[in-house]
Amino acid sequence: MPETVTDPSALSSALETLAAAPRLLVALDFDGTLAPFADDPAQVGALPGSWAAVLTLQRARDTEVVLVSGRPLDGLARVTQAPDGMALVGSHGVEWRVDGHDEDALTDDESARVQRLGAALDEVVSRYPGVRIEHKPAGLGIHTRGVDAETAAAADAEASRVAHEVDDAVLERGGKDILEFAVRHVTKGDAIDRLRELRGADAVFFAGDDVTDEDGFRVLREGDVGVKVGQGDTLAGYRVTDPAALTEVLKQLARARATR
Repeated sequence: MPETVTDPSALSSALETLAAAPRLLVALDFDGTLAPFADDPAQVGALPGSWAAVLTLQRARDTEVVLVSGRPLDGLARVTQAPDGMALVGSHGVEWRVDGHDEDALTDDESARVQRLGAALDEVVSRYPGVRIEHKPAGLGIHTRGVDAETAAAADAEASRVAHEVDDAVLERGGKDILEFAVRHVTKGDAIDRLRELRGADAVFFAGDDVTDEDGFRVLREGDVGVKVGQGDTLAGYRVTDPAALTEVLKQLARARATR
């Protein structure tokens, strides 16, 4: 695991260099990155300062902002209220709202697999009070936020066992208080690679907080900047403490990009 820099001055210098790139892609996770976590995922919102910086970046010349989230696309659009021109990628790269990109719909076989997994995991979740299931276009999410550790661990273990019994090709992803199962093996890293090519980006800024964001950090190249928000092992080059600290990072990048 490479060393992650926490020195604000080093990150500031990297941002100034990044801002000079001819074409810049700014990819951002939402929950835990632009927005603090909340017990009710439908009630979260981006920090005002971060969102203002995002909108400034979106208006900057030769700059594209894309939100890359594990949320389903419709839920991501609803909770962010992102303007129509802003690119959104949901379900860890399965769903796209990106001009110039043709989204690949699930095959009949994939849809049937999602239905089978959903039916089986609905039964699992019904046995654990407080645990919730989220039905996504390409899979399911088992949410354990607010549930005691023993119940959460038992629910996750049974969900994992049942999911793999129902579908031995299912992709399992762990996250913060969520265990996800998907029928299509696509990651945020795949999405960032495709966006870089689609937009002809010379450099990429990516910020995220969860283990699923490590796929995004993994595909960053020399000259890109990756920022891990919060604690935990990471491949990101830089780290900030929380979403509020990321606000200052986004403000600096927006100022530098807007005035270059």
